[in-house]
Amino acid sequence: MVRSVNSKDGTRIAFDQSGQGPALILVSGATATRVAAASLAAALAPDFTVFAYDRRGRGESGDTAPYAVEREVEDIEALIDEAGGSAFVLGHSSGAVLALEATRLLPTKITKLALYEPPFIIDGSRPPAPADYVPHLKELIASGRRGDAVEYFMAEAVRAPAEMVAQMRQSPMWPGLEDVAPTIVYDGTVMGDTMSGDPSPLKKWVSVTAPTLVMDGTVFFGREEGHAFMRHGADALANILPHAHRRTLEGQDHGPADDVLVPALKAFFLG
Repeated sequence: MVRSVNSKDGTRIAFDQSGQGPALILVSGATATRVAAASLAAALAPDFTVFAYDRRGRGESGDTAPYAVEREVEDIEALIDEAGGSAFVLGHSSGAVLALEATRLLPTKITKLALYEPPFIIDGSRPPAPADYVPHLKELIASGRRGDAVEYFMAEAVRAPAEMVAQMRQSPMWPGLEDVAPTIVYDGTVMGDTMSGDPSPLKKWVSVTAPTLVMDGTVFFGREEGHAFMRHGADALANILPHAHRRTLEGQDHGPADDVLVPALKAFFLG
């Protein structure tokens, strides 16, 4: 049965709790709801008390305007308080960047942090996101063009192949993506200027002293040649964080397999 907590601004945050052991909060990336984390949560449940939640504006969670990244950090804090006051956190993709910011702002409550492929663009290994990326997303959402907003995100932020996006628009999953399209703006806001091709914005996290596992895979959309920007961003972040552990999961794409990811997480969090 789905449970919920109220965030500081009164927003209802829905979550599933499973397993036993130290608390571990899963922070999803753009468009994902807690349902997408069910398989990973089940794989982690023998060793952790897992909290998989719907980020605000998604699934069964509420949403309160105006949006701010700090409100999402407060959502994580409410879950940590529900878990007993401290927790491990795992963040994926743009959710990794949110988890990183939460650790900066809640230094006594997040005791260890694991990040999988924060999608930083710090050099010329891929084109930067458009300078007006977030404003353009907001325009598309405001004009009711949710499908176009999802396509713009897939094309400009993810850089998914055009034929893949065209297939997705015809797939059963597309209406669900349109449902959460307004929250793509939130993830763009979380990313801020870290997709500009400049590594300097990452320096804001030098104050994060929690032990942090920074992970990447080796392929992106099934191709090794598209992955370099993820590798470079992960390396740059690991070089900035005072207590970083760096690990590459061979053969893994942007959505790593549970049977590869879970042993890495157990070794880090429980080691």
